[in-house]
Amino acid sequence: MSRLITFDLFSALIDSRTGASRVLSAIAAQHGWRIRGEQLYDEWDRRNKASQRDEPEWIPFAEHCSRSLAATYDDLGLVGRPAVDAAMLLGSVAGWPLWPDVADGLAALAGRHRVGILSNVDDDVFARTPVASLVVADDVLTSERLQAYKPHPEIYVRAREQAGGELLHVATSARDVLGALEAGIDVVRLRRPGHQLDPAGPAPGLEAANMHELRHLLDHRGI
Repeated sequence: MSRLITFDLFSALIDSRTGASRVLSAIAAQHGWRIRGEQLYDEWDRRNKASQRDEPEWIPFAEHCSRSLAATYDDLGLVGRPAVDAAMLLGSVAGWPLWPDVADGLAALAGRHRVGILSNVDDDVFARTPVASLVVADDVLTSERLQAYKPHPEIYVRAREQAGGELLHVATSARDVLGALEAGIDVVRLRRPGHQLDPAGPAPGLEAANMHELRHLLDHRGI
């Protein structure tokens, strides 16, 4: 079986902050809140990632999102409908934009490599994203399928097992890079706006500025 190259979904491939902030702006307007969608996204996203990190048992991604939005509303003094709003937010992922190099870049990579996804997401949420039509379904490794969440090592180890023992992960966020490296997974970091590595944490040996540079690394560096 050939090596599987997995991508993170909501940072490496999708500009989730832009897409989700638009929806959260609309939700804020509906409620009459004077808060920017970007601020609301940052507050929710931070709590959502902490929930995934700290919850000892696997629960659906949608549940993490709803809990985290409820906590965000409480902490910010906002009176809303977190369960309804979280469902609206996740229902909107089809409209969250890909980074500009993704559609062509993934297609070019898939012509020469086995390409998949490794993401903290439920299967039904992933199926609504614009990435779903760009990869082979059997190589989509979600937290729901693996019953674990990043940055816990279990998700990376189980992904490698599902891949047949050979896995290279393309990560963008600091926690994804850290989790994969600590699990002993080979990593290439794909740089995206708004994402920085933890200066106190480990850094991968290779980085790419875009999908074209990543393809060059894969095709010519023999990684």
